[in-house]
Amino acid sequence: MELNEGALLEARCFSDLGSDIDLGMLPEEKEDLGVELAKLEDEISTLRQVLSAKEKHLVEIKQKMGITPLNEIKHNLSKSWHDMQTSVIYKKTQETLNATGQKASAALNNVSSTLGKKLGEMKNSPAFKSFEEQMETTVSSLKCKVGVSAHSSGSFEDVLNSTASASIQESTSRNRPAEDIEYF
Repeated sequence: MELNEGALLEARCFSDLGSDIDLGMLPEEKEDLGVELAKLEDEISTLRQVLSAKEKHLVEIKQKMGITPLNEIKHNLSKSWHDMQTSVIYKKTQETLNATGQKASAALNNVSSTLGKKLGEMKNSPAFKSFEEQMETTVSSLKCKVGVSAHSSGSFEDVLNSTASASIQESTSRNRPAEDIEYF
């Protein structure tokens, strides 16, 4: 790049700024550095202009291709998610969670098995047998009050049916017309 007059003028201005500070440089060295400084600033300005033009061209090409900022964000997120899933840390975390899940499942199976055994033992215990006998006595007593024979199967459905029929008989006797009722 050739140095234009503005750059030389700028270099002189910078050399005047540095004239107050004595760094042990000769005036020619200061002037050379000022010229180099002006040259670098001019190159930076040119590069900024080129970069700006290239960015505008990039935006135009993306618009022509139909690439929107939202599409770019989606693509970047998808790529980031993929990169994360393939990372060593993610794989180790996944393995640790799988192992923990398997251990928790085994522990729950163990608790379930133990609980089943304990309930089986409890069912065979004298206290449970006594409770069961008391329940059978209560059910038999209810059947007698409802009117179900003690020899019937005693299913819950039978008890409900007999209760329903007893309640129907009772309601029909209350709703009989006055002429059907005998008076003493």
